[in-house]
Amino acid sequence: MSQQPDPPTSKLTADCGSCFGLCCVALPFAASADFAASKPAGTPCTHLRTDFRCGIHARLRESGYSGCTVFDCFGAGQQVSQVTFGGQDWRQAPDTARQMYDVFPVMRQLHELLWYVTEALRLPRARPVHGELRHALDALERHTAADADTLLDLDVPQLRGDISELLLRASELVRAQIPGRRKNHRAADLIGARLRGADLRGANLRGALLIAANLRGADLRTADLIGADLRDADLRGADLTDAVFVTQAQLNAAQGDAETRLPGELSRPAHW
Repeated sequence: MSQQPDPPTSKLTADCGSCFGLCCVALPFAASADFAASKPAGTPCTHLRTDFRCGIHARLRESGYSGCTVFDCFGAGQQVSQVTFGGQDWRQAPDTARQMYDVFPVMRQLHELLWYVTEALRLPRARPVHGELRHALDALERHTAADADTLLDLDVPQLRGDISELLLRASELVRAQIPGRRKNHRAADLIGARLRGADLRGANLRGALLIAANLRGADLRTADLIGADLRDADLRGADLTDAVFVTQAQLNAAQGDAETRLPGELSRPAHW
């Protein structure tokens, strides 16, 4: 049996000190509850300093920029800044700025997929698909090392679709350990839903809209939460032990407390 490769965990963690503030420049945002002001794509945020640091990082929520606190590039920022463009920033080389901004969201999607595939490879019950997942991991690694032109020519939707099928198979293998009929809320509109204390063990919540849902004390063990929108969801006292494909950004967007049980690799958000 071939040895499982070491997951690239370090490169999938955002290192803002090695990035040229790409999320603060390349991406647009609109004035809303998440952002105090609007900004078009390719325009630096007014709070971005000359050293590419955020001038209000320590008080983003209080300043009306909670949307920034829940964004995660999965390490794509430093990959584009230091690898794809060799450490040359968009201020030093303004002629490459537009291409850098276009590459960043592509790389972000690749790194997000890398994160999910890496997580799937950590699931013992998903072993029957580990071989295919390792092939997917290798292919994604090659894509992230490509030059800017190659990255912009990449068919990302097709790639996402192929890997999504693999991740779903991994999820089904994990959730099959829960006996009985498991709830299927895939892509469901559960905004503000009253799910306090609900038994959601092994549930399919992929892409579900759980904005401001009351999940207080809910049992979410081994539930699949890939792509679920947990903004302002009440997770106080909820059990997410072994929940599948939960990201730190999802937790950062939710509300929880000291009684919320989390997957071992994730951290309790400071605002909880």
